[in-house]
Amino acid sequence: MSTTTSKKQLSISDLAALVPDGASLALGGSFLHRGPFALVRELIRQGRKDLEIIKQSPGYDIDLLCRAGAVRRTRAGIVAMEGNFGLAPWYRKAVEQQQIELEEHACATLTAGLRASAFGVPFQPVGGVHGSALVELNGWKALDDPYGQGEPTYVIPAIKPDFAVLHVNEVSPDGDVRVYGTSHWDRIMTRAADKVIVVAERVASEESFRTQPELTLVPHFMTTAYAIVPGGAWPGSCWPEYEVDYPAVTAYLEDAPGVLDAHLDAAPEARETEAAHV
Repeated sequence: MSTTTSKKQLSISDLAALVPDGASLALGGSFLHRGPFALVRELIRQGRKDLEIIKQSPGYDIDLLCRAGAVRRTRAGIVAMEGNFGLAPWYRKAVEQQQIELEEHACATLTAGLRASAFGVPFQPVGGVHGSALVELNGWKALDDPYGQGEPTYVIPAIKPDFAVLHVNEVSPDGDVRVYGTSHWDRIMTRAADKVIVVAERVASEESFRTQPELTLVPHFMTTAYAIVPGGAWPGSCWPEYEVDYPAVTAYLEDAPGVLDAHLDAAPEARETEAAHV
């Protein structure tokens, strides 16, 4: 474990302060797994508004932000709380009551838009949407095959978030990022976004990154800043550190006065901040 202090390392509150009202955020992870939930909660504590959320498979994160009234627009594929919990209720309410603008995607089309941004091109081809109502809803265009070998192919406009926000297992003092297990769509998000900010379980030595470079998901020169919050993906999982806290998710879903504040107060980053001020 490195004890080096990096200029890139911030507190979770200072990391969230980098995100202004109205920013566009691509959130890493998938459903209840390794999402940047500590940063999402801190944005709510700081009263952030009018955010655009981009994610192929959000759930708890987008639901929490909609419950707090922090979202203006979302581009998303499947949205659900996963497991035993069904759909995301506050997200669904926000869409049904037109409190937020929804650009509905399939996971593949959202990924195609991010890839276009990452590759520096205005659009990206995608298969599998012929016959889908998403084409008409979003005004997607089809191009003829210039090689004459197939039918017209739909192309998705580039999607360029202001920030990609990840929760990861380890970060080096300089900002190299390591994830154990599946990386979901985190890699393409970081290549598409203007800036990358990270919440990590811990700092690992530069030497450990040099000896296993194949595990580096994001190189240090792409990382703007990071915070260390052990357990920051709570109530979700972060393999192999911890599993989903199902009782905490159940408690969060209760529709009653004070539940949201109690949930925010129970989070790991809130307990650490409170302890730091004692």
